[in-house]
Amino acid sequence: MNSFIFSFRMKKFLIKILPYCIAVAIIFAVLGSFADGNTDDNYMHFAVKKPQNIILGDSRGSQSVVPGVLKNKFSREFDNFSLNIVQSPYGQVYFSALKRKLDPETKDGVFILTVNPWSLSLDKNVRNFKEYPEYHSPLNDVYTYDRAPNYEYLLKHYTRSWFKIYTEREAAVGKSNSFLHEDGWMEINVDMNQDSVQARTRQKVIFYEKIANQVELSNDRLRAFDEIINYLRTKGTVYLVRIPTSRNIMAIENKKYPHFNKLLQDISHKQNVKFFDFSNNTDDYRYTDGNHMYKESGKIFTSRLADSIRAGKTLK
Repeated sequence: MNSFIFSFRMKKFLIKILPYCIAVAIIFAVLGSFADGNTDDNYMHFAVKKPQNIILGDSRGSQSVVPGVLKNKFSREFDNFSLNIVQSPYGQVYFSALKRKLDPETKDGVFILTVNPWSLSLDKNVRNFKEYPEYHSPLNDVYTYDRAPNYEYLLKHYTRSWFKIYTEREAAVGKSNSFLHEDGWMEINVDMNQDSVQARTRQKVIFYEKIANQVELSNDRLRAFDEIINYLRTKGTVYLVRIPTSRNIMAIENKKYPHFNKLLQDISHKQNVKFFDFSNNTDDYRYTDGNHMYKESGKIFTSRLADSIRAGKTLK
C-alpha cells in the first residue's frame, strides 16, 4: 500500500514538473542555436560540414594558415582543424578525431600538416594515456563534427552560462579578440604596439624555455604522425610544413632539437610526401607573441605556402 501511494505521488510530481522541464529544455535549445565563432576557441570545429581538404597542427597552424587564401589559390574549400598544443598534438586522440572530422567520401583531398617539435613531444614524466594533455580535449569525447548547433559539444565542454552564448554572439558584440571562423581559422585581434608585442614575447620565451626542460620527442606521437600520413595518403596529397616563429623562439627549438628538420626530411622521403621548411624565414613575418603570426602575416605566409604547393604539383 505504501509503495502504491509513493508511486502515485511520484507520478503526480513528475506530471507537475514536466512542463517546467520542457520549458527549460526549449530555452537551452534556443540559446545553443546562437553558438558561433565567439562562443569559445573550439566550437566551430564541431559545427560545420565535414571537409575534404584539411589543415592539421596546433595554434601556430590555426593562426598562420588561412583557409580563405587557399580557397582563392586552389578554388576548393579548406578547413583548418588545428586547435592548440594541449588539445591537438599528434597522437591517437587527434588521429581518431581526424577520421570522424574528414568527409568519408574524400578521394582527392589536399592535406597540410603543420608540425613543430612540441607537437611531437611529451612530458618526460607521463606514464599512461590518462596523463596525456589531450586526454581531456573535446577531440577525445565529442563524436559529432557536422551539426549546428552542436549540443553534444556544448553540453560536454561549454562551462559558462548558456545565456552568454546569446549575449556574446558575433551579431551582438562583433568579433571577440579570438574569433574562430567557420573554416577553422583562428583570427586573433590584439594590440600590436611594439611594447605589447615584446611583453607577450618575453612571456612566451619563458614558457618555451620551461617546456624545453620537461619534454622529449615521443615515439607514440611519431608513430601516430606516421599513421596519420599513411591514412591521408589514401585520400589525397599530403604536405608537411614547418611554420617560422620569431628568432628567440626558433633558437629554443633548434637548441633543444637540432636535428628536427632532418627528422621531417626523413619522414617525407619515407612517405613520399613533400616537406616545406619555412623555419629560416623568421624575419619575413610579424608575430603577436613571438610564437604566433599576426593575422596579416598569416595571409602572406599562406599565399607563399600555396605558391610552393602549386610549384610542386598542379591541383585539379
